Amino acid sequence: MSVTAEAVAPALLEWHARDGRHHLPWQQDRTPYRVWVSEIMLQQTQVRTVVAYYERFMARFPDVRSLADAPVDEVLHLWSGLGYYARARNLHRAAVHIRDDYGGEFPVQFAQLAALPGIGRSTAGAILALALGARFPILDGNARRVLARYFGVPGNSSERGVAQRLWELSERCTPHAQVDAYTQAIMDLGATVCVRRKPLCTHCPLSQKCFARRTGRQHELPSPRVSRARRQRRVFMVVALQDDGSVLLERRPESGVWGGLWCLPEFATATAAGAFLRTALRAAAIKPQPLSDIQHAFTHFDLAITPLLVRCAGAWAVREEGAQLSLWYNIREPARIGVPAPITTLLSSLASESLFDARRA
Repeated sequence: MSVTAEAVAPALLEWHARDGRHHLPWQQDRTPYRVWVSEIMLQQTQVRTVVAYYERFMARFPDVRSLADAPVDEVLHLWSGLGYYARARNLHRAAVHIRDDYGGEFPVQFAQLAALPGIGRSTAGAILALALGARFPILDGNARRVLARYFGVPGNSSERGVAQRLWELSERCTPHAQVDAYTQAIMDLGATVCVRRKPLCTHCPLSQKCFARRTGRQHELPSPRVSRARRQRRVFMVVALQDDGSVLLERRPESGVWGGLWCLPEFATATAAGAFLRTALRAAAIKPQPLSDIQHAFTHFDLAITPLLVRCAGAWAVREEGAQLSLWYNIREPARIGVPAPITTLLSSLASESLFDARRA
């Protein structure tokens, strides 16, 4: 059975008109800015999770200038819980570039757009195709999966040769008309039908000529990466709680887990945490109270956090010499800064009246 690129677009357009998604918030009033924010949020995150974040984000930052003018802490605050925080930092950096280099006007030239922080070839193409109907191919994770299965492209799609072949196929399949609808269609098909596990082949408009379906290789294409055993990591975090309801937070480095967010001081061992209490908090006589462990799953490892609660007198101060940037964060009246979701949950529980009453007793 002949598999041709020319057959892909008509089948996808017909399917999308009938069964595709048309009422997502970023599909309304499609401007390059609105599409850009949605595309960044949707990287490695499912639609059902993104919708609420997107609506809150757009309510606060309705245009690129409002985003550029905001402090990055407020951007991270609205991103907290969405994960992959480098996306938010790059979004803010790119907005600043657009404000300063393009007078706040969103660039619509492919090369200018692709050069911005956090925007590569596929994202730039998706923005221009979805917002302006410009003919640019895309190759996000969903499109990769659809094309690899339909044309029978072996190998992992992150490998250079495989990626180059898929880009060629994406270029051939992208139509010259209705590019916005086609781009949405191939992303939707990969997200809802041609999914990674248990694809719904009986609902797929490409199933009749799909190589993977005809050969029973849906779960082999695209070839998965070699899985590694998940790592387990344990850390100890100091919860220094003052009488006024504030706790000590430190800004994390931009690289690594929870990059750029504010978090409780973290240590690899309880001994190291104790040394911090004696030196930075001058709490030599205070024994910390372990709280219930917090379990949090990242993409490649599981993190177990043991919070160590120390109730501080108001006169205690953090030693500044050589310390990370830090602040006292009032958990009764939280500031609009980026705090990791599991830490926000912990601090919310600490803000309960019962805990403060117990502390005073």
